[in-house]
Amino acid sequence: MNREAELSRQTNETTIDAKLNIDGTGIADIGIGIPFFDHMLTLLSAHGFFDLSIHAQGDIEVDFHHTIEDVGLVLGDLLDQALGGREGIRRYGHAVTPMDESIATAIIDLAKRLFLVYRLPSDLPKTGESFSVLGKEFFRAFSTRGGMNLHIDVAYGENEHHMIEAIFKAVGRALDMATAMDDRIHGVHSTKGTL
Repeated sequence: MNREAELSRQTNETTIDAKLNIDGTGIADIGIGIPFFDHMLTLLSAHGFFDLSIHAQGDIEVDFHHTIEDVGLVLGDLLDQALGGREGIRRYGHAVTPMDESIATAIIDLAKRLFLVYRLPSDLPKTGESFSVLGKEFFRAFSTRGGMNLHIDVAYGENEHHMIEAIFKAVGRALDMATAMDDRIHGVHSTKGTL
């Protein structure tokens, strides 16, 4: 079964070319132009064991919001295409991942019931340039277009970098679990018979 997808998206704000192989080994080829975000997507790929190539040009001179959100949309579309009818996948995935003093939990249901819960400590910066804020925009776009219910919870931490890194690693690990094939599952994993 070939669980790969490739697409391009062009708007007045961004141009994105991307490829995803769910059954890869964690090889990442990322060039967004936002070094910290490039690093986070590399972690997502490595800890999810999927091969990911994303190159983007965006209006980052305005701010990072458009580019980060649009990359989330594209990555969600890639995931949805690569999963096809979602037959045989485990559907659910979860991971708890520490990063130094921080810990993040990610829980995923790939049942096309779209919802994002994104809980971080309340004392984090709330500016538009903060990655705790931009991360929410990325995961909202990714979960909506990827057809998932995604819960992210950072129970504690002091360093924003560590918290965001723990999140991306946890989401990668949970996604690896949720997309895994299971020989016991025939069709989709639902008592309804459909997702």
